[in-house]
Amino acid sequence: MSTPLPASTPAVVMTIAGSDSCAGAGIQADLKTLSAMGVYGTSAVTAITAQNTCAVDAAWPVPVDAVKAQIRCLMADLPASCIKIGMLGSGEIVEVVYESLQAFAAQVPLVLDPVMVSTSGARLLDAGAEQGLRQRLLPRAAVITPNLPEAAALLGCEVATDAEQMHRQAQALRQLGAAAVLIKGGHLPGSEALDMLVTATAVEVFKAPRSDSRNTHGTGCSLASAIAAGLARGQPLGAAVRAAKDFLTAAIAAAAQWQLGKGHGPVDHFYSYRAHRSHAGESNNSEGVL
Repeated sequence: MSTPLPASTPAVVMTIAGSDSCAGAGIQADLKTLSAMGVYGTSAVTAITAQNTCAVDAAWPVPVDAVKAQIRCLMADLPASCIKIGMLGSGEIVEVVYESLQAFAAQVPLVLDPVMVSTSGARLLDAGAEQGLRQRLLPRAAVITPNLPEAAALLGCEVATDAEQMHRQAQALRQLGAAAVLIKGGHLPGSEALDMLVTATAVEVFKAPRSDSRNTHGTGCSLASAIAAGLARGQPLGAAVRAAKDFLTAAIAAAAQWQLGKGHGPVDHFYSYRAHRSHAGESNNSEGVL
């Protein structure tokens, strides 16, 4: 009989995604988010990118055997309570991720962020990978988190332009096999950012004031990771989505005045820590030993 973990031991979430060299998105944003949300993050890297806040200059896939080995060894020693999937890049990597999950994490819920296009507009998923994502991983997901262009790409249709179309597309994605769909309406105009969670039994709309900030690099990665953190901690899906939406809204607002990079900068994943330091009378620019 296994020994129960101490109550203070955090839940584990594995992120399977690409590495972002400017640390605003991808694996780096996932791990920041998971730490900020109170769980322990592990990572299986699927690709290495050369990118900054302006563009993705290049991307190199990790060998498929290396992806499989990462997942296998992590599940053997640090088994995840939830797995978040982001950038996969190629059909071969989609397939090896699917096979690895079947072998080593068959009962672990997945949060699938179907990363296809970067914030700067670079294509991150080839046609073969899109098909594999649709046929292999989407039916395995507890929830998928597409934005409007990603939902349209998965369905082969026009991008939704209003809430009614969002609802229809979310229902269509559920018919492809996903247990639940959180379709993100950030591309819609208006003063509020609207997301819609569609499950087998309910439709829930989440709204938040839209922040006037250019620092939105990695928001999709961060939201999906925050949802995975909530699920790993035992929250119902609706509550996990609400907590994740609140976290991301605050992280975007906190970084609105940052001047990191010349393009779409990162959000402030650790805004609550910085606020705590500020309340304690510490300067963000104070010198000290790290």
